[in-house]
Order: sequence, then C-alpha cells, then structure tokens
Amino acid sequence: MDPNQHFNKSEEEQPSRKRRKRCCDGFKMFLAALSLSFICKSLGGIVMKSSIIQIERRFDIPSSVAGLIDGSFEIGNLFVVVFVSYFGSKLHRPKIIGLGCLIMGTGSILTALPHFFMGYYRFSKESFMDPSENSISSLTTCSINQNLLLNTTSDIAEKGCEKESGSYMWIYILMGNMLRGIGETPIAPLGISYIDDFAEEGQSSFYMGSLHAIAMIGPVIGFILGSLSAKLYVDIGYVDLSSIRITPKDSRWVGAWWISFLVAGLLSIISSTPFFFLPKSQGRTQKEGKVSVSMHALKTNKEKNQVANLTNWRQNVTEHLTGFLQSIKSILTNPLYVIFVFSILLQVSTFIGGFTYIFKYIEQQYGRSASEANILLGIITIPTIAAGLFIGGYIIRKFKLSLLGIAKFSLLVNVLSFLFNLLNFALICENKSVAGLTLTYDGNNPVASHVNVPLSYCNSDCNCDETQWEPICGDNGITYVSPCLAGCKSSNVSKKPIVFYNCSCVEATSFQNTSNSANLGECPRDDQCARKFYIYLVVQILSLFSSSLGGTSNIMLVFKNVQPELKSLAVGFHSLTIRTLGGILAPIYFGALIDRACIKWSITSSGKQGSCRIYNSTLYGFTFLGLSVGLKASALILYIIFIYVMKKKYQGKENKASENGKKTMKETNLESTNKDECFLPSVKEDKETYI
Repeated sequence: MDPNQHFNKSEEEQPSRKRRKRCCDGFKMFLAALSLSFICKSLGGIVMKSSIIQIERRFDIPSSVAGLIDGSFEIGNLFVVVFVSYFGSKLHRPKIIGLGCLIMGTGSILTALPHFFMGYYRFSKESFMDPSENSISSLTTCSINQNLLLNTTSDIAEKGCEKESGSYMWIYILMGNMLRGIGETPIAPLGISYIDDFAEEGQSSFYMGSLHAIAMIGPVIGFILGSLSAKLYVDIGYVDLSSIRITPKDSRWVGAWWISFLVAGLLSIISSTPFFFLPKSQGRTQKEGKVSVSMHALKTNKEKNQVANLTNWRQNVTEHLTGFLQSIKSILTNPLYVIFVFSILLQVSTFIGGFTYIFKYIEQQYGRSASEANILLGIITIPTIAAGLFIGGYIIRKFKLSLLGIAKFSLLVNVLSFLFNLLNFALICENKSVAGLTLTYDGNNPVASHVNVPLSYCNSDCNCDETQWEPICGDNGITYVSPCLAGCKSSNVSKKPIVFYNCSCVEATSFQNTSNSANLGECPRDDQCARKFYIYLVVQILSLFSSSLGGTSNIMLVFKNVQPELKSLAVGFHSLTIRTLGGILAPIYFGALIDRACIKWSITSSGKQGSCRIYNSTLYGFTFLGLSVGLKASALILYIIFIYVMKKKYQGKENKASENGKKTMKETNLESTNKDECFLPSVKEDKETYI
C-alpha cells in the first residue's frame, strides 16, 4: 500500500473521530443538563406541597383556596401540553427545554415575591400598629377595664384594614405556580424523545431509568429545604426574633416559605443555561441518515409539486382531523381502557389530595410541627416508593406475568394498600380539650357544638374579645382560647416562658395540686396520641410500599389494552384526564371538606374569615381518611370489573382461536378422507353432527 494513501486515509479518519467525540461530549452534556432539570422539576413540586400550610396561614385563606393554588400547576401544564406535544419535536428541542426551565424558575421566584411586598406578618389581632406590636405587650388578661382596650383594638383594626396587603396577594402565588406548570411541560417529553433519537442503540432505556432515579434527589432536597424553612420565622432578618412569642408548634406560626421558592427558582434558571448552547441534533446516526434522505426527497417533491400540495392541503387537514376523531372514538369506546383510566384517576386523586394536606393532618392530629412533618415524610416516602417501584418491576419480570396476571397482581397490591389505610381510623386521636370549643369555659363539661358557647362565672366579668386566638395551657391540661377567657389576672410578661397567674377558670375545674396558672401556647398531646403517631408512620410505610408495587403494572396496563397504533394517544389522553380531574380538582374538594372540620377561624383586619386555627380532630380524621378510603374503594370496584371484562375478552379470543383450530383440523381430515371412498359416508355424518 502507498504510504501517502495511508496517510491521507488517517487524515480523513481523524476529523471523523473528532466529530464523533464532539457528538458524544454534546450528548453527555445534554444528559447532565437534563438530569439537573429533572431534579429542579421534582424539587419545585415538593416545595409547593410542603409550603402549602405556610401559604394558607400567611395569606389568611381557607384550605379550599389553598387547594386551588396547588392545582394551578396542572392548569398551566394543560395550557401548553398540546403545543409542546405536536410542535416540540419539530423545533430546537434543547432550546425549548432551556426556555421551559427558565419559565419554571421565573414562576418559582414570582411565587416568592409577595413576601417582599406584603409588609410584616401579624399573627395577633391586636398588632396592627407596627412590627413591635407582635411582642408580648399585646397580651390581654382579665380586667374590668377591658372595654376601653377592645374599643382601641377595634379602631386600630379599622385603620389596619385600609393598609392590610394580604387580602388578594395569594393570586400572585397562583400565577407563579401556573407559570411553573407551563415551564415544566416540555422537559420530560422532549428530553426523553431527544435521548431516544441520539442515544446509542439499546442504551435509551438505561438513560431514561437513570434520569428518573436521579430525579429522586429533588424530593430529598425539597423535604429538607421545607423542614429548614418551616423552622425559620417568616420575617427573619426584618424583625427582632426575641420579641416573637409564638413557636413552630403554634397554629399561627408561619415559616420562611419564600426561601424554598427562591432556591428552587434560582436552581431552575441555572439548569436552563446549558440547553441554549447545545445543538439541535447530535450528529447523524444511521436512522437519521435515512430520515434525512427521505426528508430531502420529500422536500424536492414539494418544490416540484407545490401547486398540487396547496390544492390538497384542505383535504389532508380534513383526513387528519377525521383520523384523529376516529382514534379518539376508538379508545373511548374501548371498555377496558375507559374502566382502567377511571380506576387510576380515583387512585391518583387519593394520592394527590392526601399528599397536599398530609402535613396539616399530622400537625392537627398528632401535634407535630410542619418542620417535623416535612423531615419525617421525606425519610419514609422517597425510599419506600423507590423500593416499591423497583421490586414491583422485578416481580413482573421474574415471574413473566401475562397481561391478565399483571392486572391481578396490581389488584392484590392495591387491596393490601386499602387494608393498611383502614388501620388509620384506629389511629385517630380524640379531640383536644379546649375550653369554649370542646368544653365549657369552666372545663367541667363537654359541649354539643363549638358555636356560641356561653361564658362561665369564671370569666363573665372580664369583658373579653371572644374572637381572639391567643391559646394558653392551664395546669389542668386544658387549653384556653386566650388568657382573658381563662380568667387570668396577671402574668410575667418580662420573662420567658410566659406564665399567667390567678386564672379563675383553671381553678374552677377543682383539680388538686394545681397552682391555677397557665403557660403560653396550646397543651401538648397526651402520651397515647404520641404512640399512635409512631404506629401511623409504620402504617404509612406499609401502605405506600404496597401501592407503589403496582406502579409499573399500572403504566403497562394503560396502553396494552388498545391497538398498537393508538398507544401514544391512549397515554396522552390518560395523562390529560389525570391532570384535569385529579391534579386540579382533588386538592380543591379535599380542602373544601377539611374546612368543614374547622372549629376556630382567624378573623382578618377587615372582619372577614381567614385561615383555620384549630380543627375538630375526630371530624378531621374521619373526613380526611373517609374521603381517601372512599375513593380507593371505588377504584378497587372498578379494578375488579376491569379484570372481569379483560378475562372475558381474552377467554373469548382463546375460544374463538380454539374453534378456528378445530374447524381447520376438521377440514384437513375431510380432505384426507375424501381420497378414500370407503370412509366418506361416516365423515359426512360426523361433519353434519359438528355443524
């Protein structure tokens, strides 16, 4: 061989290797950037869920409105999902993903902005003059001159109403969350399709699995961030924290929720940067070469036949529209698909609605702070769900379950999850002992209703404001709505912890060995309720693990019961149904039912109803758990119907195939016997009998 030829060949191969290396490096950069965007996507979702209780208190809104804010993410997602699904693959996918991350980050920052425009948080009705009024000086005790104080408070409230900035600022939270939903839309579909197009053959599934595994880092960070921010006071850095008399366990406490959104937003914006420097495609694979050749041929044909194409454009649109409508009709008239989609919808609604308010449930039911709830749920939720999904997929693969077997396996694990959920009813704690809400003011008798509980002889002369919420815990273990309504005559306001003395209502319970004093804050839950909380955590682990075992099978059953050419449409319609009826509506109706269990509402400076201070624990438990169990029970009924219809359908197919096989065999025997005239009559007789 000529050395010059060899040298020239090496020179030609060298740029090819460089191009391949650049392509590989670009793809790795895309994977790294997409991994970070997946982390930010899941981080933003957990931050919103863990902050919803803080937002509810900060903006003085009921749970139903908080549920609407939470569901606005799905509303934003729905606005652009069709556009992204259809046009996204035709445009510069990395730049579209980068733009999505940028919008998602902007939405998170917009969510945090109201904090900087609302002024200081005032947790007490009496503190409308300046931030220092949040201090202990605004505490009121029993006094016959209380009328003067009440009139002064009323005047201050009227003035404060004019400058109260928190009335409708929650709309900015809703808009920010909606914007986050719009930005999140292109990340997963376009990112996964990009990987599928440019990954080495057989590697795309590995990359996708790795992406979803890496995305689990987001919830871990989210729960930790939510826990830390819930411990910090909302106006940290702006007010003297030593003057703040409430603690994270107080129902008026608002953590620094805005910090979590700022961190999530900045990380999302940072994750968007690499995508704007990535190419539209990563070199030309064999598949792309064929596609590009065919596209070039099509382009040439279009240039030659432009007039003909313009003439047939309307006809093509009509044909596509007709085909789309026929495809929709096909999946909507498929009983297996429709039954299964509604079953999954009920299950997902249970999860979304339950997870939105589980932090509040733990706080109200077991007396744990939002910070504790965040960290505990983070510890148990993520590893449990990840283990369940992995083991569920392994079981299906190990035993090579058929489609009917997968459906039965999914039913079994959902029944187990349902049974574990039933155990939660036994873990509901009794109502808190609160004078004026669950007990009479003297603490001796329960009340039939928390509405308009009459004053007792121990506080009737104190001229108290009954709308005030300043809970104190008496030595008798009973919580009182305020020091005034407890009949307390004096306090050590200059020291901490703050103690109130000579409380006539505490004395009225005639408990022995009590000093008739009370400490600031609600009374803690008893030891029995504390034990129930730890059992509740174990039950949650078992329930989450059993339900996540069926996660893989649910995905498979969505598209395995439709025609192969309708798989994408079936998955898309399923996702649309879940987002619309589950993601948007579930938090709203869960919140509306939870609001019905409230027994003490806050009153805004304008005299309107704000957020809930304390719930009827028993009613809250039965409402929250009852709705979840009811939805799951309905889903199980649909699941049983689904398996019955599936079994009937496949048995029918097997019988039909068996009959066709017998008929074919009979015809074959008939042909063979026709050759032998001696056996012809008997064969005809058999044939007549078979028919």
